[in-house]
Amino acid sequence: MILNKESVALMQKKASQYPRRKSGILPALTIAYRQVGHLNDQIYREIAKAINVPYVEVAEAATFYTMFPKQPTGKYLIQVCHNISCALLGADSLVEYLEQKLGIKKGETTKDNLFTLISVECLGSCATAPMMQINMDYYENLTRAKVDKILEELRAKA
Repeated sequence: MILNKESVALMQKKASQYPRRKSGILPALTIAYRQVGHLNDQIYREIAKAINVPYVEVAEAATFYTMFPKQPTGKYLIQVCHNISCALLGADSLVEYLEQKLGIKKGETTKDNLFTLISVECLGSCATAPMMQINMDYYENLTRAKVDKILEELRAKA
């Protein structure tokens, strides 16, 4: 078993607060992600059992959202939106800048296991493009100076 008792209990508590147990899938995925740092088939099965929903519904939700990585990542998963609004406002140059600052390419993790960089489809913040999500937090209206400050703050917290 991958999930600890505390996570399972919290998932069950959250799922019981909804009129349909299926509504507890996203909170359960979030709880599992925060505990383990990524999700996989075994974790989907444990979630399904914990909140009494079909495995396929858990797997469908988990694979739809980019915020739930399927492989281990660095402590900070940097997801840069590359959809139309972000692309028009410099997402590609933002990715290039992050690659330069971190010394990695998209899809890679830094040697200190602190940062993983990926680009993703729309994160739903088109009015504040270009933007990125780091773990569960949004960073919007990005400039190189803002990126430098964000990376500095994250390194200080690590």
